[in-house]
Amino acid sequence: MTVDDVEAEALLGLAPVAPRRSFAYGEHPSQVVDLYGAGEPVIALLHGGFWREAYDRTHLSPLAAALAADLGRCVALVEYRRVGGGGGFPATFDDLPPALAALPGARPVTLVGHSAGGHLALWAASRCPSAVASVVGVSAVSDLGMAHELRLSDGAVSGLLGGQVAARLDETDPMRMRSPAPAVTLLHGSLDTTVPVALSRRYARHVGADLRVLDAVGHYAPVTPGTGAYGVLREVVRGR
Repeated sequence: MTVDDVEAEALLGLAPVAPRRSFAYGEHPSQVVDLYGAGEPVIALLHGGFWREAYDRTHLSPLAAALAADLGRCVALVEYRRVGGGGGFPATFDDLPPALAALPGARPVTLVGHSAGGHLALWAASRCPSAVASVVGVSAVSDLGMAHELRLSDGAVSGLLGGQVAARLDETDPMRMRSPAPAVTLLHGSLDTTVPVALSRRYARHVGADLRVLDAVGHYAPVTPGTGAYGVLREVVRGR
């Protein structure tokens, strides 16, 4: 088993945590936000899963609950339409502006995204800068072109973009978009094989983002409460 396999078992072995309340920001069943904790400012959390319907927000509910409890702030766990369930280009991207606009409390917010959710967080920082104060990308798919070349997760980028990768990278790849005005911090495990750290290194050089490489860490430990890598994430978010 790889480090990522072991870390995935630990994360997926955690019991889901029910939110304090949920609300819809659209008519599709996936256009929903779960709220954890109370108070302001809001931290918005975007889950990963290579943009596929098979992976929903449930696996990050322990993270949302832990951040809310540890930081004493409201955490909004955002769902969005995904490939195989009405998502993909452009629907997945179209969900982010209304989801951010519907969040309670003052804006802009701290936007935290894991893996594919990290890609969406970086995209939103470029496209919706007035709604985003800062971004924390965790194991983020920050370079769609490179992810496509590496055929990560059996060609997930092509699935997201409906097979029209070359034609759609300019408007979907953070590497090709305007550098985000909000501050960007990237956390990435040195042993991550699901999304290699090389993607974050390239993006950090490209936009001048703060990259923190976590030694001997894979893809899932930073979003697994109780790990040392989670502690790093918690303190980065605390400082935002």
